[in-house]
Amino acid sequence: MRVTAAGLLFVSLLGAAEVGPERGALLVVGGGELGAEIRRTFLELAGGRGAALVVIPTAGEGEPYGQDHRDAELWRGVGFGEVTVMHTRDRAVADTESFAAPLRKARAVWFSGGRQWRLVDSYRGTRTEREIAAVLERGGVIGGTSAGATIQGSYLVRGAREGNTIMMAPGYEQGFGYLRNVAVDQHLIARKRERDLLPVVARLPKLLGLGIDEGTALVVKGDRARVIGVSKVAVYEHGSRAAEGYYFLEAGGEFDLRLRRRAGAVQGAGGVK
Repeated sequence: MRVTAAGLLFVSLLGAAEVGPERGALLVVGGGELGAEIRRTFLELAGGRGAALVVIPTAGEGEPYGQDHRDAELWRGVGFGEVTVMHTRDRAVADTESFAAPLRKARAVWFSGGRQWRLVDSYRGTRTEREIAAVLERGGVIGGTSAGATIQGSYLVRGAREGNTIMMAPGYEQGFGYLRNVAVDQHLIARKRERDLLPVVARLPKLLGLGIDEGTALVVKGDRARVIGVSKVAVYEHGSRAAEGYYFLEAGGEFDLRLRRRAGAVQGAGGVK
């Protein structure tokens, strides 16, 4: 495993005090079934029934995607109002004002699952990426599951085009950075990935690793994260004295992303926070 100098520089420059978004919220889902609590929370963060939503299914391998995409139908059923499916594999198209236009009135964006490198290839550095970030700046919410969770971190894991078992891939190490100085993994326990972030944080010691299991989500506002759903979130730090090199946050638990400890907690026995 190797990491490029560019990847190291990107992580080091993002060591800001504010880890999460300064405005708005994130819903970071580890894949699997979106339970009622997760669905309800996403709608609430968007402002409630009737909120405008953009669904981005580009991480998937299918082609084309219409307005009847399954995730669009799911969110319409939850109570979102105007739901628009936005998809292209052409960066030139993604950089146009007309393509990005639905994002300017959206209160929420949803990234569907698949492979995160497809999101990088289509949207990184384009007008579309900037307009997605602007949804947060207006106080909206960005959500996503599986690849749509990992893309929200600043350091991109499992980004290799060759396969999703490669954790660090030159050319695909930069996510969209809604969570700064953070790498997000998903399907954690369901796919026995509990140890996969350990070498990443060992190579990039300033990085915070968050591994989210299926049916589980982190709700992030500013530097405060809360676990919802049916399973757990694992926390990884370089030099952790936790027995396995990581520790779990249970559903209902809260975490301070800036201080890197359970919210309201102090350093505990054995160094586990």
